[in-house]
Amino acid sequence: MWQYISSKILRFRILLLVVVSLFTLFMMYNATKVEMSYEYAPLLPKSDSASIQYQEFVSRFGEEGNIITIGIVDSNFFSLDNFENWKNFCNELSEIDGVENMISIPNAFHLIKNKEEKKFDLERIFEDSINSQAQLDSMSNIFHSLPLYRGYLYNDSTKAYLVALTMNKDRMKTKERETLVKSIQKVGANYEKSAEVDLIYSGLPYIRVVNSIMIKKEIFLFTGLALLICVLILYIFFRSFKAMLFPAIVVMAGVFTALGSMALLDYHITILTGMIPPLLIVIGIPNSIFMLNKYHNEYKIHGNKIKALKRVIVKIGNAIFLTNLTTASGFVTFTLTSSKILKEFGAIAAINIFALFVLSLLLIPTIFSFLPPPEDRHLKHLERKGVSKIIEKLSYISNHKRTLAYIIMTAVILVSAYGMTRMKTTGYMVDDIPPSDPIYKDLKFFEKNFEGVMPLEIIIDTRKPNGVLRTSTMLKMEQLEKQLQNYDELSSSISYLNVVKMAKQAFYNGNEQYYSLPKSTEKNFILSYATNANSDISMAHAFIDSTKQTARISIRMKDVGTKRMDQLYQEFMKEIHEIFPIKNYDVTVTGSSVVFFRGNQYLVKNLFISLALAIGLIAIFMAIMFKSPRMVLMSLIPNLIPLLFTAGLMGFAGIPIKASTILVFSIAFGISVDNTIHFLAKYRQELSVNNWDIQKSVMMALKETGFSMIYTSTVLFFGFGIFSLSNFGGTQAMGVLVSLTLLVALISNLVLLPSLLIGLEKIIRTKSLKEPMLQIFNEEEDIDLDELEIEKPKDQTNQSKES
Repeated sequence: MWQYISSKILRFRILLLVVVSLFTLFMMYNATKVEMSYEYAPLLPKSDSASIQYQEFVSRFGEEGNIITIGIVDSNFFSLDNFENWKNFCNELSEIDGVENMISIPNAFHLIKNKEEKKFDLERIFEDSINSQAQLDSMSNIFHSLPLYRGYLYNDSTKAYLVALTMNKDRMKTKERETLVKSIQKVGANYEKSAEVDLIYSGLPYIRVVNSIMIKKEIFLFTGLALLICVLILYIFFRSFKAMLFPAIVVMAGVFTALGSMALLDYHITILTGMIPPLLIVIGIPNSIFMLNKYHNEYKIHGNKIKALKRVIVKIGNAIFLTNLTTASGFVTFTLTSSKILKEFGAIAAINIFALFVLSLLLIPTIFSFLPPPEDRHLKHLERKGVSKIIEKLSYISNHKRTLAYIIMTAVILVSAYGMTRMKTTGYMVDDIPPSDPIYKDLKFFEKNFEGVMPLEIIIDTRKPNGVLRTSTMLKMEQLEKQLQNYDELSSSISYLNVVKMAKQAFYNGNEQYYSLPKSTEKNFILSYATNANSDISMAHAFIDSTKQTARISIRMKDVGTKRMDQLYQEFMKEIHEIFPIKNYDVTVTGSSVVFFRGNQYLVKNLFISLALAIGLIAIFMAIMFKSPRMVLMSLIPNLIPLLFTAGLMGFAGIPIKASTILVFSIAFGISVDNTIHFLAKYRQELSVNNWDIQKSVMMALKETGFSMIYTSTVLFFGFGIFSLSNFGGTQAMGVLVSLTLLVALISNLVLLPSLLIGLEKIIRTKSLKEPMLQIFNEEEDIDLDELEIEKPKDQTNQSKES
């Protein structure tokens, strides 16, 4: 089959170049249409109970995660000049297109008892025109007498104040959200300049927008860095401008194909899919290295360019097909999860790894068939003394120090196993953002002064219309709110009880001592005033539904991590069920914080499953390739040990298992197996040539593939290493951990695999190796170059016929 493919590639090389060029131009055009993801990608499937509960909450009460908070610390906040500056700042914010609502101190309200009409009037505390400090102080005293706002709009002990902006949810799902956030920042910058203070920004939409801007920058940065690193390494290895330029062209064609396919499939750029362009460069360059290395090896043997290129396709094509298959398998397993963001990442990566394989197979032999044959200086890398000495030492270990290799292998497994017992699982909303980043610092500011910004919602369904207005229900809710105040991770709660308490305080002419639930004897009088109140007393309807059957308790919480969140969730539910018996009430705990922590748990679980699937899938490929269970086991051992090593390292270094770090194992395993396949493919070819002499075949395979394995692993090590420069901690961890895993995998494949093959010679000498599923190409086979229909100089044709 591969001989047939090689003949067709070289025979129709001009047509192939035209077709590939037109295809690449088409994908480049589509790549210009790909857009950033401006919508939060849910980690949970829609069928998950937590997702269903959250959607029910949103349909009933609306979005709770579209709030941007802006904070300030000012010990003289209520001085006339400072307050006027803040009021003007808030007015400018409210005029920004896309800001739907705003809660701030200047527009804070209170209730006034209207004795004549027996109703409550809703009035702003701070008038539009404030002419003196005394007037402002009087209004400030009223504001401070309302417990509703304490800990919600201000922290009196730290002199911290905030304004909360409710953003248009539709605008926040489009690219306009960046313009919207920049408009807010522009108004904020003007205020900072005039007031000579620093503003603190946070909130889920703000964090997501800033992150998306960072992702966009990193796509271009890492694509450029990956390409630069790879071409520099190619030039250092091959000492040839052509060997550097054309592989770079091939991988860039693969990058445009990936971006174009994202646009065609209507996928958007996320923090995961944003890594695909540099990943394809790093993963795709090894294809060219193996092909060029084989091309130079073949040309050095017989000096025939076309014969060398055909053998590249026949012998390396089969191997890189399998290596790309296993690499893609590491990604394709992500598509088996129910997470949209993982599915898209896995699908685009897997499809385009194969697309890059096809591009490499078509373009590298075709392009080099038009170029002059390599010169002697281009072939010197085949005899590079440094690499040759490394391979000689590795051969010595495999032949004479196998016991030492086994002892070290066992020690690594045992130490890694102990390290794995120290591993922890957690995840934070700003997990991937370093502590030095302003986003992280600002979030910690709100956690310190206002107990965080992550929404937590408790929904209480009384199962009866008007059930939330019953005294017994209100008392139970108050009991629950008091118990929740015992948690340092939670802010003070907000519910319709606050409005009821404020109404009682207003009924008693604003006396703060009466900020409490009305007694049975007071309830009818106070509620009669509330019933007659104008509809602008709207805070209550945001916390009870139209039937007054369901009530909402809204809380902000700190970014405590998924582990602590899981504990809190269990404690909440226990206390809730003690207060609200299951037989009488339906109570759910939801909100963005719950959806995030459940989504993170779901993602980690699915990533473990995808890793197991990747190992199983690759084992099946190995079984098909060798038809020998023992060979499958032997090929997996050198690639499982690096995974154990990395897991142990994470345990000792305190790197937790989370979505970004668990990705390392599937990606690294799929790539590290490539070296095993190249080695075993060459080893199997050498077996037939060397009359099934295992030791000699291992040494010959190590000698030829060792160079390519070291070259490609160097590219992969530095290529993934560039991700350590990312601003996202998860991307940094992935880069460092994948690089280390692949380095250990290289050592394992160059030392342990040959040692196992030689040391277990009798065990692996099976009939299946003599009758492989895939045809072994005979290197001494003559090639009829006339069938290729490629014009060549006469002397080269004669030379080919004589070979």
